[in-house]
Amino acid sequence: MTDEEYWEPPETIEVPITDVLDLHWFRPNEIGSLIPEYLTEALAAGFTRVRIVHGKGTGALRKGVHKVLERDPRVERFEMAGDRGAWGATIAHLKVDGD
Repeated sequence: MTDEEYWEPPETIEVPITDVLDLHWFRPNEIGSLIPEYLTEALAAGFTRVRIVHGKGTGALRKGVHKVLERDPRVERFEMAGDRGAWGATIAHLKVDGD
């Protein structure tokens, strides 16, 4: 195998931060650290409102998301997404520095 044929994946992959976090790709036991890390990056990107897609399912993931949001002091309030995902997503309103 030559150097040209050998490919090594990068140690980290940068994913652009948007105002939507889709949890369909993550395991439920990952949300306890994932959501706070995402909120840190979302705030740094200037977002004051984010949508967290947890799906409808049994409601277990939604309840876990809400517990994480309740404990995070940067979250002003949150509610179900209504017409933007109904029961499958939650909108979190984030505190702006100084609030």
